[in-house]
Amino acid sequence: MTTHAYQQQLNAKVERIQKQFATFQTPELELFDSTAENFRMRAEFRIWHTEDDMFYAMFNRSGEDQHKKVIRIDEFPIADQAINQLMPKLLAAMKANPLLSKRLFEIHFLCSLKGEMLVTIIYHRQLDADWEAAAKQLALDFNIKLIGRSRKQKFVFSDEYILETLQVEDQQYTYKQFENSFTQPNARVCEKMLDWACQVAGQSEQDLLELYCGNGNFTLPLSKHYRSVLATELAKSSVYAAQWNIEHNQIDNIKIARLSAEEFTQAYRAEREFRRLQEAGIDIQAYDFDTIFVDPPRAGIDEQTLALMQNFKRIIYISCNPDTLHDNLTQLTKSHAIQRFALFDQFPFTHHVECGVLLEKV
Repeated sequence: MTTHAYQQQLNAKVERIQKQFATFQTPELELFDSTAENFRMRAEFRIWHTEDDMFYAMFNRSGEDQHKKVIRIDEFPIADQAINQLMPKLLAAMKANPLLSKRLFEIHFLCSLKGEMLVTIIYHRQLDADWEAAAKQLALDFNIKLIGRSRKQKFVFSDEYILETLQVEDQQYTYKQFENSFTQPNARVCEKMLDWACQVAGQSEQDLLELYCGNGNFTLPLSKHYRSVLATELAKSSVYAAQWNIEHNQIDNIKIARLSAEEFTQAYRAEREFRRLQEAGIDIQAYDFDTIFVDPPRAGIDEQTLALMQNFKRIIYISCNPDTLHDNLTQLTKSHAIQRFALFDQFPFTHHVECGVLLEKV
């Protein structure tokens, strides 16, 4: 993986996106690239056992029968340097202790720019007190946060989250990121996405509605650009993390509603009442929204929510799937015009891209 190879694949992505969205007559594409190495803050590996060894592994599916070929991984250049430095040392320590290596199935790494590391080790056997003592010592030896998992078992040594700090505009934001919860894998490109979103938001005297807010990744920095923010998220763990992040960063103009996008649409149209809104002290009618921000899953946005979005003066749309973004824009451009269009290369050396779109009501 060289800088030249990275530039080639990035150019191909740009060409593909420009061609795919040409019918919308988008403005000039704004490009935000990645480094070619050490950009991933998380990595997940199977552990492959042989008679006298075990190693990190991934699988390559090939042929019509999608046969899985085991690929041995001794180093992982796309992962953060801290992950690469820990990988061989951790594996050697586990190999040396049968309590830790027996029927070890997977190892997951999650690290932060702040310097914290969380490792999850997953087994295909019941974990006992002897294993627990050995795992606790492993966490101490490497100064890492460690989680052990097996069927119906979970052991947490220290915390089940790490803290991440991202620089956005002229301010730092600290985020609690939980094991098994979604976080942006490319932290440096994530900072570029947050900067771009804040730039296109401008400065409003009105309120922002955000759907699919996750742990508040965009919510926190965007709150500086609006009078107040109402953000929605369905997953309990993400809602908890978002609330912690809001309090820790001392932000007082954000409220989180534990609703799906479809449920919020029903509440906004007064089609259905939700006790969760009442318990959180949220009165939707008290807001004066002029902008809606969305960062939906790969499936895109449902028809009812698209119809709701068309009532807003401005739409900021972050997408991890150009195909569903294209479909959604077919509807949204009936009422709005595309003012800004960006490509964020979160996932070098894959076909995946993230896009950002600013739309304003015609």
